[in-house]
Amino acid sequence: MTAPSTAPAPPSRGGRWIQHWDPEDETFWKETGEKVARRNLLFSVLSEHIGFSVWTLWSVMVLFMGPEYGLTPADKFTIVSMATLVGAVVRVPYTFAVALFGGRNWTVVSASLLLIPTVAAFVVMEPGTSFTAFLVCAMLAGVGGGNFASSMTNINAFFPLRKKGWALGLNAGGGNIGVPVVQLVGLAVIGASGGPRLLLGIYIPFIVVAAVCAAARMDNIAHLKNDTGAAREAVRDAHTWIMAFLYIGTFGSFIGYSFAFGLVLQTQFGRTPLQAAYVTFIGPLLGSLIRPVGGALADRYGGAKITLWNYVAMAAATTVVVVASMRESLPLFTAAFIALFVLSGLGNGSTFKMIPGIFHAKALAKGLRGEEAAAYGRRLSGATMGIIGAVGALGGLGINLAFRQSFLTVGSGTGAFVAFLAFYGVCFAVTWAVYLRRPAGETSVTPAAETKSQLTYAEV
Repeated sequence: MTAPSTAPAPPSRGGRWIQHWDPEDETFWKETGEKVARRNLLFSVLSEHIGFSVWTLWSVMVLFMGPEYGLTPADKFTIVSMATLVGAVVRVPYTFAVALFGGRNWTVVSASLLLIPTVAAFVVMEPGTSFTAFLVCAMLAGVGGGNFASSMTNINAFFPLRKKGWALGLNAGGGNIGVPVVQLVGLAVIGASGGPRLLLGIYIPFIVVAAVCAAARMDNIAHLKNDTGAAREAVRDAHTWIMAFLYIGTFGSFIGYSFAFGLVLQTQFGRTPLQAAYVTFIGPLLGSLIRPVGGALADRYGGAKITLWNYVAMAAATTVVVVASMRESLPLFTAAFIALFVLSGLGNGSTFKMIPGIFHAKALAKGLRGEEAAAYGRRLSGATMGIIGAVGALGGLGINLAFRQSFLTVGSGTGAFVAFLAFYGVCFAVTWAVYLRRPAGETSVTPAAETKSQLTYAEV
């Protein structure tokens, strides 16, 4: 979403500014750049990791909220839905904030903002608090979802093209693991007979540490500006919205299920908070760890092919979940649900891998070649990632609202899973029709609207 600029950084912005940054220069990278970039990556991961934990904090908090809180299962799904919604929406402005304020400065601000939802929840977390107060606190926790977008934009600027895949993969994975970590911490707190305030109290000092470390050890890159032209072009491009739709099926599933898993186990299968917490973290952990595998498979076999067959596998796992839900088989339900997490993580890697290839193919279709085509692809794919990430996260909102309605209507999550099964079928059809279907008379696989592209979209 950002591009280099020759203008100096305005002194009024404050902070630690690097005036010259050229990671593509191998001499500069070896002598100076690599050490600085790795340092910024380390503390960016720390802040993003805690951001994910705060964002998904309410997936654990609702496990503590027994009958004395006076909340129905529908109320609890509404609470986690609002956290998901805000987390998705703030990803867009967070993407632009890095170039506006500086990566180091914004990391300090975004980390510090995590204190607001955490302290607010610490204050109100007790029986007798109104549903509205819990809802507002959950919405405030959504700011943690924005840290992913700003962190990815910032780290993208620090690393050379040949290192971006590794750096961004590590950055994203380190952030995603914040989901199972907060659930593991919740398990420890419940197991020790601690209350929800203990869980919140554990995170408050870590938030302060993340903000202080960012202020002391991170840097801003002066010659960085928001590429508004690329953003406008990305918004007008149909592939941005097609990939955003497909990302709903992968990342949307991951974050939505992360919020809902423990609550479904409690509501549908009568698990205690401790029993639910014992298994809740497993799915998000495996889904986070396998994300790089999806990217590696996409590198070898093509992102569109891996994404296509991943949706087949997700549909198969969802079918097993529906059967287990109808038969009230907890072991089968848990195993199939965890499989869904793994597949959603795999799909996260393959769908994100498709994006640069799609826009490189568009560059070739426009007659661009060599570095010119590569630069166009980088510019457009960078601009689309914030949009795709935000829309994909909205899928988590849809999942939790579907669970809410399903429990209100039929008293179980079965109806929601049937809807998810249908959605994965649509994702399969879209992936095949746009990126893998071979039009009649064509020798290459291309979208119907761009049959003259010289790069097959099956290779993305």
